[in-house]
Amino acid sequence: MARGKGGITKYIVWAILIASFVGFGAFGTVNFSGGVGSIGTVGDTEISTNDYARALRNEMSAYEAQTGEPMTVEQARQLGLTDQVLAQVVTSAAMDDEAARIGLSVGDERVAEELRNIQAFNGSDGTFDRSAYAYALQNAGLQETEFEESLRRDSARSLLQAAILSGTALPDTYVETLLGYAGETRAFTWAALGRDAPSTGLPVPSDEELQAWYDDHLDLFTLPETKVISYAWLTPDMIVDTVEVDEDTLRAAYEERHAEFNMPERRLVERLVFADEAAAQAAMDRIAAGEADFETLVEERGLALADTDLGDLPRNELGEAGDAVFGAEVGTVVGPAPSSLGPALYRVNGVLEAHEVPYDEAVPDLRDALVLDRARRVIEGMAQSLDDELAGGATLEDLANETDMALDQIDWTETSDVGIAGYAAFREAAEAVTADDYPAIEDLGDGGIFALRLDELRAPAPQPFEEVRERVATLWEEEQATQALVTQAESLATQVADGASFEEAGLDPNAESGLTRDARVADLPAAVLEAVFDMAEGEARALPGDGLALVVRLDGVSPVDMESDQVQQLSGLLRDRAANSVAQDLFRALNADIQSRAGINIDQSAVNAVLSNLQ
Repeated sequence: MARGKGGITKYIVWAILIASFVGFGAFGTVNFSGGVGSIGTVGDTEISTNDYARALRNEMSAYEAQTGEPMTVEQARQLGLTDQVLAQVVTSAAMDDEAARIGLSVGDERVAEELRNIQAFNGSDGTFDRSAYAYALQNAGLQETEFEESLRRDSARSLLQAAILSGTALPDTYVETLLGYAGETRAFTWAALGRDAPSTGLPVPSDEELQAWYDDHLDLFTLPETKVISYAWLTPDMIVDTVEVDEDTLRAAYEERHAEFNMPERRLVERLVFADEAAAQAAMDRIAAGEADFETLVEERGLALADTDLGDLPRNELGEAGDAVFGAEVGTVVGPAPSSLGPALYRVNGVLEAHEVPYDEAVPDLRDALVLDRARRVIEGMAQSLDDELAGGATLEDLANETDMALDQIDWTETSDVGIAGYAAFREAAEAVTADDYPAIEDLGDGGIFALRLDELRAPAPQPFEEVRERVATLWEEEQATQALVTQAESLATQVADGASFEEAGLDPNAESGLTRDARVADLPAAVLEAVFDMAEGEARALPGDGLALVVRLDGVSPVDMESDQVQQLSGLLRDRAANSVAQDLFRALNADIQSRAGINIDQSAVNAVLSNLQ
């Protein structure tokens, strides 16, 4: 009952707050009538037009809050939201009708308690304020008697729902059966027979056999829906040969990137700072005497090595400590030496030699970067005029003839990823294009552009046998090899089942244990686990694999440990979920029975009137 009460209170608070601050009250004051006060009935209970309008606006507002986008009634209709809300208000009306039929209601004290629990009706002292109550209802376009009667119906409905939903419990046998199924484990031994194992050669297939196999497996050779697309495209790489860069520009770029091409010698350094010179010297003396190392000092200070890491630094960035650090061998600690934070010890972890690239050597990289950058700018400058030409009636062929754009065609499917189909922008455009679309310039994302046109839409169709004959032959051979391997494995499985070891049967065994039904083992087909959970202990079977065969023997069955903490937690979870599922099924069954007995009458014209007023 508490759960039902909390649900109702939450709903009312939400409705009142939205009514007060988002204009929700308009649905209480809009005149749906001309005599239209309800959209239908369930038994003797009317479904108010205002109730339907409020519920629909409530759901639309929740959608808008979730997506951050405004929602129209037409969008709500397309998403099925209008029908969903209609079903909700019909369900509520059915429960109200049943509560009235059996005489279930609540008294004034319960209604007063619900009113006191709605924070929108509280004054500054946190208690119920009649003025706040009247103001909120006025904003929502409601009368006090109307609202309190609605609250009374909600409370009665809550009692009826609680009677159905609470107290549902399932027998222990049900939960234990589920746990036993999910938690049992198997131990088994398996070995694989590969393509080198068949003791006899494979036959050579005739064309008739391959044709028959192709016919039986036509789905393997059926192409998905294919779009034949013509496209014109231009990328920076296509026009780099036409872009020139002069000497002054190259030298300016070199100077701009001078630090990148000419890096001084650097050291990988860690630094541990101390409060004063004496503390730093005492620490250095401990290192010199072998009483501590750098890691020990860092740990004693409550730090991690990452806290002392300075990265790679040139001499000038180390200040007065530069000479000491750059004069030290890798792995040694020097100091005390000054730092911006105080006296410090420095450990040298590596040497990065100076890196100098003269201008003449840097020119190729500079030219490539500048040329590509200029090519991107050239294409960017062309894009708008090209798009204007397409809008004015130019074709892709015209662009290819008059500009540097290249014309090509692709048989595009959802799996295409070669060439221009490697660009996500092209794939998205190809997926969306229809025969009614006109070509338009779009960005490829790397400075390139393209425009496309759908020439033909091909329905899914099988590839001709002649085009896939080689693949058919390969798959046929794999199937024959697998069948031969399984036949051989069946003989070996019989030996293992009769007591022979895997080694005695000439097999290289692999042992698995503690595996549940949903376990995954590398290199082991999922069908193996399905099989072992269907086998008796000691049984051995031959199973087909992907181009191989397997011999599997079930060695042991371990029941679930019902006393383990993990199983106990899972038990509670399964029990709650199953009970909730049963309770929901009972509620749906009762509601369907109520609606069937009472009868439902929906006035679609009144529903349409509500939707029109919400536009």
